[in-house]
Amino acid sequence: MSMIARMWEVRAQASGFDELLTWVCDVAVPRLEVLPQHVSSEVYSSTDNRIVVITRWRNSPEGMLVPPAKLVARAPHVWDFSPVDR
Repeated sequence: MSMIARMWEVRAQASGFDELLTWVCDVAVPRLEVLPQHVSSEVYSSTDNRIVVITRWRNSPEGMLVPPAKLVARAPHVWDFSPVDR
């Protein structure tokens, strides 16, 4: 079984950062955490109004909900990573 880590990153409007972070933590991430292929989630924030969510999945990752447009400065970016044996 392969593991996939998905990094989802969004930049918030300065005035919408707190509301967007609350939405990520209370709405978007909990929706993913109940899915059977979900392994774990971590949420990070930065001083320049960015929010990063790293989720780990068995095989096929699910996408995050689309954030409220009024809260974001630009559309989210998404990257998938696979572990490297070293």
